[in-house]
Amino acid sequence: MEGLMKCSANYVPLSPISFLERAAFVYGDKASIIYGNTRYSWRETHGRCLRLASALSQMGLNRGDVVAALAPNIPALYELYFGVPMAGAVLSALNTSLDPPMLALLLQQLEAKIICVDYQYVQIFLKALQLISAAKAKSPFLVVIRDNNQGAFSTTQEVLPCNLDYDRLLEMGKHDFEIVSPIDESDPITVNYTSGSTGTPKGVVYSHRATYLNSIAQIFRFEMSAKTVFLWTVDMFRCNGWCFTWALAALGGTNICLRNVTAKVIFDSIFIHKVTHLCGAPTILNIIAEATFAGHQPLATKVGLVIAGVLPPLEILNNVHKLGFNVSHAYGMTEALGLVTVRSLDFDQYVRANIKDRSGVHNVVMEGVDVQDPTTMRSVPADGKTIGEVMLRSNTLMLGYLKNIQGTQDAFKNGWYGTRDLGVRDPDGHIRIKDRATNAIFNCEGNAISTLEIEAVLASHPAVEATAVVGRPDERLGVSPCAFVKLKEGRMTSSQDIIEFCAVRLPNYMVPGSVVFGDLPVNSTGKIQKFVLKEKAEDMGSLCHSNGHLVV
Repeated sequence: MEGLMKCSANYVPLSPISFLERAAFVYGDKASIIYGNTRYSWRETHGRCLRLASALSQMGLNRGDVVAALAPNIPALYELYFGVPMAGAVLSALNTSLDPPMLALLLQQLEAKIICVDYQYVQIFLKALQLISAAKAKSPFLVVIRDNNQGAFSTTQEVLPCNLDYDRLLEMGKHDFEIVSPIDESDPITVNYTSGSTGTPKGVVYSHRATYLNSIAQIFRFEMSAKTVFLWTVDMFRCNGWCFTWALAALGGTNICLRNVTAKVIFDSIFIHKVTHLCGAPTILNIIAEATFAGHQPLATKVGLVIAGVLPPLEILNNVHKLGFNVSHAYGMTEALGLVTVRSLDFDQYVRANIKDRSGVHNVVMEGVDVQDPTTMRSVPADGKTIGEVMLRSNTLMLGYLKNIQGTQDAFKNGWYGTRDLGVRDPDGHIRIKDRATNAIFNCEGNAISTLEIEAVLASHPAVEATAVVGRPDERLGVSPCAFVKLKEGRMTSSQDIIEFCAVRLPNYMVPGSVVFGDLPVNSTGKIQKFVLKEKAEDMGSLCHSNGHLVV
């Protein structure tokens, strides 16, 4: 059509850093961050992030350089999510469970110029620094984050004379710093690492555009408003806190930052700060459910609670619901910026099977979620039985894997992102996730066994601290579930008790045929290494069945 044009007047690259500028103007005096005795307004947060961006630029940070962070959910980490991209750089918030060798490896891959480390993790970083030096690689400049709320002051400055204090870094910055906006909205904004359950964690690169859109999607999806008070029970390093880091600025809500998550902290924060939303892994449900035994009364107002992962048994969900939480169940992954599908759990209408299996519907900016045959790329029948791979297509997917072009190409082949998760399509359009393709168990009777569902049941056993389920050779079934269980300190139980516990909560074909007690192998991020357990199960040999009785 004639007479049209694209210019700076009608096109500005999308970036979530614009949310903070607006928040400072619209919600200037409103509380942006509350952390113990520390409280900032949106105007103050904007000013601190501007000074942070200015100081980083003064330190020689250029467009596209990487700043790493190793910190819990504290104000400084929240500020880095704005200050780093405002300097034109890329942030990589790292898992605080990393051991020194893996931390050193990831920092070398990132080629991070600067790293901001909370005082609690300085010693871990120093050990990683020794490994980086031994590899003759360039070390990042250390900025130590102290915590006046904790009354803790690290002596690291005496050990490393070249390091810089985070507060001193902000003092270097200027209020009138000119923000370095992205040239292209597809420019990288963050690098987020996967858990590394199948090997070394992969660096997943997000764009300004994708994070902008996903932040807005979060607001719609969870009916959030300027009255939202968000409790940080999900790690900010996980998919940028599922993009809630930026979403809270977009709507002018309030962030309640936490260093540690306990039932007391959760309930105290709700009563003191009138928390409206929180989210995280299914373990939060267990923490909250146990609060009923500590005498906690139901909440005066409902609180939205979003859980990503396999839900625990109905008993735990009911306890959480009775305490006053509206629970939503989400499915997602790092490559999709966190959540893909979400559904609210209606305890008055859903039966147990629906609560466990349904995966909800995708958000307004997710263009396509399907279950397809990975060979033909055709949708599987919507019969609730035919298994295929869950496929995604969206403006809110990663740009790719850092320094891994082959991995990126494999992930995006045929115009879809292949999740490697197995699922089915129900007649009403909902999808149900069965398991990871590498973990699902298929016995000779044609049953598809979800190890995730078994693990969720096992995790609700009062004596179980951690668990993982893999397939073990079975002379009659071909393969059957084998549960590896780590017990809580001071607790005792038997294999038979575990099996009977599962038998009343799972279909017969999903009940573990064998149980092994002991510590579980984990990687540097704390993720259980199932491939190690699979080898162990193979070495144990086949389960034998004699006269209908199981013989281990």
